Amino acid sequence: MNITTLIPDNSGLVDWPTLSADKKAVVTVGAFDGMHRGHRAVIERTVQQAKATQSFSVVIMFDPRPNLVHQYAGQHQGMDLPEDAHDDQKISGIRQRLRIMRELGVDHVLVVRYTLAFAAKSYRFFLGQLVGKLGMRMLVLGADAVMGANRAGDIKAISLLAQATGVFQLEVVDDLGPGYVRVPASITPQAPESEGEPVDPTASMNKAELRAWSKSVQGRKVRVWSSSHVRYLLSQGRIKDANEVLGHAHGIEGTVVHGEQRGRTIGFPTANLDTVVDGYLPVDGVYAGWLIDLGEQDSKTSESADSEASDGHKNNSVQQYRDEDARSDSARLAPHSPWRWPAAISIGTKPTYSEETGIAERAVEAYALHDDWLDLYGHRVCVEFAGFLRPQIAFDGTDALVEALKKNVEETKELTRDML
Repeated sequence: MNITTLIPDNSGLVDWPTLSADKKAVVTVGAFDGMHRGHRAVIERTVQQAKATQSFSVVIMFDPRPNLVHQYAGQHQGMDLPEDAHDDQKISGIRQRLRIMRELGVDHVLVVRYTLAFAAKSYRFFLGQLVGKLGMRMLVLGADAVMGANRAGDIKAISLLAQATGVFQLEVVDDLGPGYVRVPASITPQAPESEGEPVDPTASMNKAELRAWSKSVQGRKVRVWSSSHVRYLLSQGRIKDANEVLGHAHGIEGTVVHGEQRGRTIGFPTANLDTVVDGYLPVDGVYAGWLIDLGEQDSKTSESADSEASDGHKNNSVQQYRDEDARSDSARLAPHSPWRWPAAISIGTKPTYSEETGIAERAVEAYALHDDWLDLYGHRVCVEFAGFLRPQIAFDGTDALVEALKKNVEETKELTRDML
């Protein structure tokens, strides 16, 4: 799979690459945050149509998320999002999305930096560029896709354009899945109050109760297969429901750093992630899942740290990630990989000790169920979630905490035994 980073110029124009002098392209477009079942359905159809027509399969992926760019502009007098801005609402990082696209057989991924100037181009202009520069002969989109200035390029408008010009076909994929669900207008993390996987609070409501709940949270209608729904589920600790929508275990990635090293003293040494992680952090709590070693951080970027995007600007988040890296990561992430271990995962402020230490920063710690201590300092790791175990609580001393952790280890063994 070929990965190319494209950064629009100040006027929003993109220097699209020439993929081939004669081979055509089947293209899909989107942010693909989370790579949930709906996204996969669209990309799978793109790859199928490309193979059937002996064309390239091309995914144009926007980074950062368009919603974040427009939200920032609305709050900062129309300014573009800073290049170093951290997006803590994205479900998955670029690397995670690229790996799945590679597994699905995509030929080319064009990662376009989404800017306001780029967003201001009409959908007609954008699609004309794809036809003229990439050789697009088929566009594959989900059923409710929109694009272009003022979101004017909906399925109906694009279909009319395809028919009028005759230069490309539009293939619409039924990616709606099992229907729709209501989620709060403002998603606020809410930790479950009891042990075990939380359930849908609306499942047992009658129609009147459901209307009252929806009114109280200003509920909005979203697809079951949607990034918004996944964020809501993760914010409530509903890992199994989120994983069902995603079609894979939700994961975050980060670099292992030195922590307080208290875990070693009580027999539960943990891998502590840096404060900035790639992916959406579920609500505070203790989870069962996996810890996967993706290798030393420096080894992922040393050979390509000086590579440049199409306009000569450095792009540290994407350009340093190559198909070889995706292949290596996929091998490490595979079931039964020697770099993968079941793990009890803690997200939170360590309430048992926070008053004593005065440290109240949110931390991610993973205790790998392994016979030996794993020296992963400086390594990039992936933490995958299988289920919610319990909320974060302040225990009455270390002994009580150790007993709870022993129970969590046994629960982790049980939950991950048949899920590799």
